[in-house]
Amino acid sequence: MNVLLHLAAVSGGILYLMPLLLLVVLFVALERGWALALLLRRGDALLRDLQDTRGREALGRALAKASSGPQRAVLTAVLGSHDLNSGEAYAEEAMLAQAPVLDRGLWILDTAVTLAPLLGLLGTIIGMFNAFQILGNPDTAPTAITGHVAEALVATATGLAIAIIGLVFFNGLNQRVRLVLHQMERIKVGTLNRLYRQPVSAPGEASVSLLVRRGEN
Repeated sequence: MNVLLHLAAVSGGILYLMPLLLLVVLFVALERGWALALLLRRGDALLRDLQDTRGREALGRALAKASSGPQRAVLTAVLGSHDLNSGEAYAEEAMLAQAPVLDRGLWILDTAVTLAPLLGLLGTIIGMFNAFQILGNPDTAPTAITGHVAEALVATATGLAIAIIGLVFFNGLNQRVRLVLHQMERIKVGTLNRLYRQPVSAPGEASVSLLVRRGEN
């Protein structure tokens, strides 16, 4: 404990901020990770319900069964439309409205990734000032100077470690946000197809249908 207090004092108190910054990073990462994982599970369940659903009434039953979330908001917007153009417009509006909900709090991780190395560098610079002040004493041994320099570099190493942890979580959470957005896009397109677009038959199916009609005639 005494060693940690000494290192924090050498860095001008910057190292006192590092544990707090790390706790903020971990809290935001765990909270957003849990929330986005829950949204992904809800989106997968809604997509499974829509897989073989046809007609507005059946889609309405799927909507009533769905849990709250951005994906449900997109389905609600499409079902509130009266034609293809209004359905696409309502869905886009709902997706834009839900986007801030998805990346809420990620700016904290982004800031921590940039701030941690800078704070560490500031602590190191303060420690280097203290180390070079020893040069004014002619009785100072060279090992004392190198020891103070090594202690000053601890702040930079701590800041880089926190930045690495934050960057890993930040990229992972961004990937989950992209997956939720992809689910929302799939729900929008799938619901519009089931409401307003007629399924397109494959060329082989069209030929078979034509032969059947000719045979009947």
